[in-house]
Amino acid sequence: MAVTIRDSAGRDRADILALLSSGGLPVSDVDSSGTLRFLVAEMDGAVVGCIGREVHGPHALLRSFAVAADLRNSGVGSTLFREAESRCRSEGVREVYLFTTTAEAFFSRRGFARLDRKLAPAAIQSTSEFTSTCPVSAAFMAKRL
Repeated sequence: MAVTIRDSAGRDRADILALLSSGGLPVSDVDSSGTLRFLVAEMDGAVVGCIGREVHGPHALLRSFAVAADLRNSGVGSTLFREAESRCRSEGVREVYLFTTTAEAFFSRRGFARLDRKLAPAAIQSTSEFTSTCPVSAAFMAKRL
C-alpha cells in the first residue's frame, strides 16, 4: 500500500478530528488557530494520518500528529513527519518545537531535544498549545533545521 502525503482540505476535517481523538490528543483548539495547517497521509482514499504545523516566521510548532492505530510503526508516521519538516524548511523555518506526552523517543531519534519552556520564542509561547492545551507534564522539545 502506497501512502500519499498532501495538504488537508475541508473534507478532511472529520477524519483529522477522529484520528486525534482516537489517539487521545486534544481537539478543542484545532479550529480556533488561524495559523494551523495540516498535512494528511492518505492510503486507498482514506486519511490514515495527520500532522499540524503553526508557522511563526523562523519558528514553527508541530502538533496534532496522529496515525491510525493499525498503521503505527509501519512508516506512515515517519513519512508524514519528514514531509512536515520539509515544508517547514521551504517556508523559511529555522527552528521547530513540539510537545509530547507519549512520543519523546520518536522525536529524539529525529534530532529533537528537550528544552526548558522558558526558552521558547514569544511566538511559540503565545500559541494555545503552549498556553493551555498541553499539560505542563508534556515534554517540550526543539530542533534546528
